[in-house]
Amino acid sequence: MSEWMKLNLLHMKRITIVFCALLMAFGMQAQWKPAGDKIKTDWAGKVNPENVLPEYPRPLIERSDWINLNGLWEYAVVSRGAAEPSAFDGKILVPFAIESSLSGVMKEVGDANELWYKRIFAIPSAWKGKNVKLNFGAVDWKADVFINDVLIGSHQGGYTPFSFDITPFLAGKTKHTVVVRVWDPTNKGYQPRGKQVNNPEGIWYTPVTGIWQTVWMEPVAANHITAIKSVPCIDNGSLNVTVSTSQSCSTDIIEVKLLDKGQVLASAKGLQGNELRLTVKNPALWDTRNPYLYDMNVSVSSNGKVTDEVKSYAAFRKISTKRDANGLMRMQLNNKDLFHYGPLDQGWWPDGLYTAPTDEALHYDIRKTKDWGFNMIRKHVKVEPARWYYHCDKEGILVWQDMPSGDMGNNWASQIYNGGTDKKRSAESVANYYREWKEIMDACISNPSVVVWVPFNEAWGQFDTEKVVEWTAAYDPSRLVNPASGGNHRPCGDILDLHNYPGPSMYLFDAGRVNVLGEYGGIGLPLEEHLWWQKRNWGYVQFKSVSEVTAEYVKYAKELKDMVKRGFSAAVYTQTTDVEGEVNGLMTYDRKEVKINEADVRKANREVIDELSR
Repeated sequence: MSEWMKLNLLHMKRITIVFCALLMAFGMQAQWKPAGDKIKTDWAGKVNPENVLPEYPRPLIERSDWINLNGLWEYAVVSRGAAEPSAFDGKILVPFAIESSLSGVMKEVGDANELWYKRIFAIPSAWKGKNVKLNFGAVDWKADVFINDVLIGSHQGGYTPFSFDITPFLAGKTKHTVVVRVWDPTNKGYQPRGKQVNNPEGIWYTPVTGIWQTVWMEPVAANHITAIKSVPCIDNGSLNVTVSTSQSCSTDIIEVKLLDKGQVLASAKGLQGNELRLTVKNPALWDTRNPYLYDMNVSVSSNGKVTDEVKSYAAFRKISTKRDANGLMRMQLNNKDLFHYGPLDQGWWPDGLYTAPTDEALHYDIRKTKDWGFNMIRKHVKVEPARWYYHCDKEGILVWQDMPSGDMGNNWASQIYNGGTDKKRSAESVANYYREWKEIMDACISNPSVVVWVPFNEAWGQFDTEKVVEWTAAYDPSRLVNPASGGNHRPCGDILDLHNYPGPSMYLFDAGRVNVLGEYGGIGLPLEEHLWWQKRNWGYVQFKSVSEVTAEYVKYAKELKDMVKRGFSAAVYTQTTDVEGEVNGLMTYDRKEVKINEADVRKANREVIDELSR
């Protein structure tokens, strides 16, 4: 065969490959489109079923070799307790919950049914000799996972990541099947579920069932890194790092290297599970104006050979409390008084519900919060994907992390100190609360942006308050604990948190703790063509124009500024965006309209924050 003919054949093969790829892409697009006629963000149009949320999903433990399993899966909704369906109902776009538009389905499931997922996958030949890890960012709520018809494991908890080593179940095949069975009782169960209800109205939103964060595979060594916990101590310039691995091996060596712009500043070696101390002289501190992050490399070695290695990062920062010159308890960042001021952030999307359409969208709300002059976000009864906290770490936004509420129904007396009743939960409900709360804390433990834990909100399912607060503080003594934001107040933890709508108010005070206004505001402005519902829209107060909303916001900020002098050390404005029937956001639900004069709000916010620094 002549050289010309060989080149021509090669060219034809390339054309054929491109043509087949285009046909496949067209077929994928033809099988999926957003469902329903509700409002959507501009990012919804950027969702490609062949390349859904392509960013590596876990920045604190990042591996270079991985396969994203997001995309079109088969799905079926069947009666709870039934066998795996022999035929599935159609295609669903993972990782968007089945009730969402971006799933392509937009169907309710309910507690009487189970949601089944199925897809085929292959293992690259380059992974030969490696173990294969299957990772789930989050599945709401109870997930059972099958590989090649074998039930390999289960997980309860709608907000936290989990993984399985699927290597033993892959032998003898080139194509493999993963099946996931999900059950979620929403508000008919005791489990943490935030604001999800079966009949959404007012401040309660659409259920979220099934896979709602990225699913991915990666090759690992038999003994590989599973968790990294880094806790800084700026007072002595140390970073304490604990690395966990999949096996308790007394001969494998963990090595941690801390780097600044590629240069190793400190390193330490030890065994898995042991706290390693890295010391840096005069480290650059992470704060809201200069969120300085150091790179970190973590490896496992066996007999002198590196068998597993991941990229991570860390920061030096300190969150604490101290009395000021007037005897008032204040929160401090890096041993300096700092007023925490930010929006209540629900983290909902009109097209993806719990899941942002793209990483750019996920980042957008954080950047806007910073643009508006805030320095904090209260993540309200929801936990975000790991990349959200990564963006907060990079942007220099403080995060108050709520535990998603569940098992509600007790008496609430928010304006009475030591009033209201704690709920009598079942032993099963209590055990589940601690298990899920621990997993949430573990997931965020190394994010410098996370500075306050909030176990309860407004007495929603509040139980054994003193015990829960004591456990939370003991499990992570490096952060502050806000016992019950606006809830039944108990003399424990670091913070007394009041809620008042619409304007700010200081109606209780605790001389021994930090005093904060955990919720206020809720100024409503419904904008046509940006509404989830055309009727039934709601806000604590409602106005008709951006100028009216801005004037009311600035008025509240001036009132709040006066209360800073009298003892408030933080405030949370409701809220970042409209959400379903709520129209009290600083932006519309579809993020297409900002409902305030941004310059005026930024100026007012900076004045409130700076009042504590005078």
